[in-house]
Amino acid sequence: MIIVALLILLGLFVVFMGTFIVDIIKRIHSEKKYHVREIITGYMLLIPAVVLAFFFVVLPIFFSLGYAFTDFDLLHPNLSDIHYIGFENFIALIEEFKNHGEIYYSLRNTALFVVLVVPLQIGMALLLALFCNNKRPGTTIFKICFFAPVAISLSVTAFLWLVILSPNPNGIMNAILGNFGIDAQDFLGNKDTVILWMVVISAWQGCGYQMLIFLSALGNVRKDLYEAARVDGANVFQRFFTVTVPGLRPTFLYILITVFIGACRVMIQPMLLTGYQDRSMTLSYYIYTQGFTYRHVGYSCAVALMMTIIMGTITFVQRKLLGEKKK
Repeated sequence: MIIVALLILLGLFVVFMGTFIVDIIKRIHSEKKYHVREIITGYMLLIPAVVLAFFFVVLPIFFSLGYAFTDFDLLHPNLSDIHYIGFENFIALIEEFKNHGEIYYSLRNTALFVVLVVPLQIGMALLLALFCNNKRPGTTIFKICFFAPVAISLSVTAFLWLVILSPNPNGIMNAILGNFGIDAQDFLGNKDTVILWMVVISAWQGCGYQMLIFLSALGNVRKDLYEAARVDGANVFQRFFTVTVPGLRPTFLYILITVFIGACRVMIQPMLLTGYQDRSMTLSYYIYTQGFTYRHVGYSCAVALMMTIIMGTITFVQRKLLGEKKK
């Protein structure tokens, strides 16, 4: 394992130095004034980030790829106890999916969560950004309030909503419903509504971050285009679809991809709100449980690899369909 890590480190070092040398050569042959000190300073500032990326990104990725084809178990971490088993882990997860096992429910719940939360969260973020983009008294306070949930820990948020959605008649939501003569509801215990509440909670907490990104992009949309559209008689909705939407297209693509990836990796919400249940289990939660609870590291790495391939494919399609067209 140490030898593999050293080889990966050597490869990363070669790539880093190669990029450094190529950059110097390009600067020498460019018409711009060449400063060796500036290039060295820039690459020296990159070294801490590269080191952190090596230990916390590159190494885990390579080892995860390797473990996906082994029977690695946390109870037997010695190299002599790890055996190459080919595609057996992938065959096992396909069989479990066909038999409607836990991975079937985790994949189904994750897909449903993504389909619901991505448009809701992006839509909420855009509406909040449009609301805060107009200069009016108190706008700063609204921005702070809308962004506040982002700064709150997911654990604190989950506990807050557990109190709100408590099945007890004295719970906040049930107490409100009780005033209208509605019996107490078990919101998180109902398999038909638990995903919906996870979507609402996630969109509520995350939309403030995307709101700030949209706000920054709205400030870069040319004001003269709005004036020209207004002179041509375009109403508010026409100006939005003909000026605002095209101006936000690159930003929208970035937000769509980041929100989609974040939604696919949802784990804290089901873990703290419901625990390991078929009605709310997600792929990330399933991977975590298989790897750290059942200690089937090889199998969990195989599921993670499958999940990465699916996410990468969908992200690639999104970029192709919504990316800027080459002229």
